[in-house]
Amino acid sequence: MTSHTTPDRAALGSWLPGFLALAAIWGSSFLFIKVGIEELHPLHLTLYRVATGAATLLVVLVLLRDRLPREPRVWAHLVVVAAFGVAIPFTLFGFGEQRVESMLAGIWNATTPLIVLPLAVLAFRTERLTTRSAVGLGLGFLGVLVVLGVWEGVGGAHFTGQLMCLGAAACYGVAIPYQKKFIAGSSHSGLSLSAAQLLVATAQLAIVAPLVAGAPPVPTGLSLPVVASVLALGALGTGLAFVINLRNIRLAGASTASTVTYLVPIFAVLIGAVVLGERLNWHQPVGALIVLLGVAVAQGVVGRRRPGTAVAGVPAVPAAEPAAR
Repeated sequence: MTSHTTPDRAALGSWLPGFLALAAIWGSSFLFIKVGIEELHPLHLTLYRVATGAATLLVVLVLLRDRLPREPRVWAHLVVVAAFGVAIPFTLFGFGEQRVESMLAGIWNATTPLIVLPLAVLAFRTERLTTRSAVGLGLGFLGVLVVLGVWEGVGGAHFTGQLMCLGAAACYGVAIPYQKKFIAGSSHSGLSLSAAQLLVATAQLAIVAPLVAGAPPVPTGLSLPVVASVLALGALGTGLAFVINLRNIRLAGASTASTVTYLVPIFAVLIGAVVLGERLNWHQPVGALIVLLGVAVAQGVVGRRRPGTAVAGVPAVPAAEPAAR
């Protein structure tokens, strides 16, 4: 590496603490989901966390004297992004964690970049498929099969839960390139768009949740751990994490900031093991490593990449929780 590509210690010290904090916050989200679904229906949990996140970002919006979008076209696109980037995947992770370990949900979240790339290439045409990215996709698909343990057969609640978590990652695969194609070119800040996205998702969930799961319980009737988990998912995992992510992008660049993808499943596994006493089968962490290797190859982290080349799957405007957390 040359002096142009190696950050000095001062630069590293400016963004590394926030980088690690972001990985820890997003990695712990799967623990909070696990705690929340003990008393809340997944739809109700998603409604409460998204509403809390929206309120948090609105406060930040006011403090920074920013404003919400006003164009109807932007809000129309945000209906799609809110559904596939927030409401549906958050709910699927909740349903999934009723059947699988929180650490396994964190592993499945790491497959998001592998799903983003083919959709960005084939459906939205915001990326080009290169030999490197094709090899990465192949490795990632192999890793998915290993995580699933397909040689053990399919079926059962545990397998269904894994498919739900994979479905959540697939939703992000739709939302991220859609946002990049239709919204990223607008003049609004990432904060403004993310706050609006969460407001739309809150409205969607406020309509769907009572129809599917009944009226949400009164928060005062919930236990302290569940209330704390909802607040952590909304205020920390969405509000504070968004601000940290923007800071990381500003200080380290979008490509470096996006590599938090590799640390989130590590934190999810560690937290699930230490706090909940969860354990994985041998093939699940092995498959996760293969998935992460595939992501690294596809994004150019492993192998040579031309300076300034965009990283596949990284939206130009960060979403409120770009990879799910």
